[in-house]
Amino acid sequence: MGLTAPLRLVFLGTPNFAVPTLERLVEAGHRVLAVITQPDRPRGRRQETAAPPVKQAALRHNLAVYQPERVRRPEAVEFLRSLAPDVMVVVGYGQIIPQSVIDIAPLGILNVHASLLPRYRGAAPVQWAIARGETRTGVTIMRIDAGLDTGDILRVAETAIAPAESAIELGERLAALGAGLLVETLGEWAAGKIEVQNQDSAQATYAPILKKEDGLIDWRQPAASIHNRVRGFQPWPGAYTTFRGQTLNIWRARVAAGTGAAGTGGADHPPGRLLSLKPPIAAAGAGAVELVEVQLEGRKRISGMDFANGQRLHENETLGDQHL
Repeated sequence: MGLTAPLRLVFLGTPNFAVPTLERLVEAGHRVLAVITQPDRPRGRRQETAAPPVKQAALRHNLAVYQPERVRRPEAVEFLRSLAPDVMVVVGYGQIIPQSVIDIAPLGILNVHASLLPRYRGAAPVQWAIARGETRTGVTIMRIDAGLDTGDILRVAETAIAPAESAIELGERLAALGAGLLVETLGEWAAGKIEVQNQDSAQATYAPILKKEDGLIDWRQPAASIHNRVRGFQPWPGAYTTFRGQTLNIWRARVAAGTGAAGTGGADHPPGRLLSLKPPIAAAGAGAVELVEVQLEGRKRISGMDFANGQRLHENETLGDQHL
């Protein structure tokens, strides 16, 4: 089978991150037999039923869509088997793929994972890489096995993380990077031109699914760590603290100029204490954090300066519950 020969494939994916890969596969001329995605779910404040982004993309391309509640159920496995695909592609599907599905396609299942495996295995690699202060990441094309992101590595592409880049921005870049790499890898894989690399599990780190409480800011942490969590936990769970008994979401922040890692803050001021009002700057365990864009619960996102003016901030007010 040549590098450019079209393949019969099944695509499994759900979020926005998966859409560029699906579209690149269609553009490359592969025959997408079916798109498997999660069922439509209630979303937003009004809890209106909405289709996953991958379903929306599939319908734009007139592709068949199948939305089983669980892909491991016998009827779903039988449906996939009846399609007789050469290969399957999984990008952010959201369910563990059982061995009964892994065994269907002769060329196996290829996955686009948004990290440099074995680092950041798990559900939220983009978010945790930023939150933990990584400066480089990438995408890995992996052959799925029964473990959690433990399969053999086929191809890797690396990229830098910009100092102020958010998880939303980085996710968009990695989605495009992974889409191109997957299409390139798929042809080489079908032609038998790739020598797989086993993962070294001793080097593995994990990126667990995010919980709401992960976004709560602990002002005792260094300013750089708080800044990383603000940009890493977007769009959900976000980074948030309390202000005058209300939740204050912090959408953009930066390490305050001149504070460094161990300047203003720390032992000099209680964590969370407002050191400056215009712009609003809060002390951290080491250094201080400037609030660039915030949102008080029930209100619109505004600049830190507009927040300071509208709330008539007072010096020595403190953000957050310091008894975490």
